Amino acid sequence: MIAPRRTPSIIESFNYAIEGIIHVLRTQRNMRIHFAVAVAVLVAALVSDVTRSDLIALLIAIAFVLIAEMINTAIEAAVDVASTTFDPMAKLAKDIGAGAVLIASLNAIAVGYLVFSGQVAEESSRLLDRLSEAPAELTLVALVLTIALVIAMKALAGRGSPLRGGWPSGHAAVAFAGWMAVTLVLGDNDHRFLVSSLTLIMALLVAQTRIEAGVHTTLEVASGGLLGALVTLAIFQGFSA
Repeated sequence: MIAPRRTPSIIESFNYAIEGIIHVLRTQRNMRIHFAVAVAVLVAALVSDVTRSDLIALLIAIAFVLIAEMINTAIEAAVDVASTTFDPMAKLAKDIGAGAVLIASLNAIAVGYLVFSGQVAEESSRLLDRLSEAPAELTLVALVLTIALVIAMKALAGRGSPLRGGWPSGHAAVAFAGWMAVTLVLGDNDHRFLVSSLTLIMALLVAQTRIEAGVHTTLEVASGGLLGALVTLAIFQGFSA
């Protein structure tokens, strides 16, 4: 006779749940990324003093993403246990779980944009108005200087060519320099935050393609993007000082 299974206590149930969260954080890279972004967003929300309703919306969006990622991980684990060979239905189950995470992430991005767009636009208004008076020639100067610095740094590193490979990524540097220049020259424009955000997305896509193509590592792309943005910002600020 099989003995009845003992029902876990409340404390044991909490321990199991916490162990599950810890396991996902330890084993799933995407979960760690989501968690880090969530912490950064909440800190930014507290610093920028968002309204109570905005904070509630952010918390719901963050919880939605984390829950979706954990459910997706559970689905993948269950499918791996149940299927020892390739099964189209098993792949479909994993794809659907990943799709749920994607929808949750896009929703969180939209909520974050709606919450922070006004905050960022208001706080940066004075700085952007002052920098927008700089002549358009500064954009060309920033791009030329960025390219020159990339070539010099690649020469010192001894890896890659001016247009391919090596540290830092020239494509990422130019893309992020362009994003920063667009942001600074928009001036008193009601849509400057939207335009800047779209330009940033384009720069991020450029960076992603360099990584996926295997031309650059994540560090090379990140350093290139940071270089381009900082050089452009320094030039514009130096002019307006």
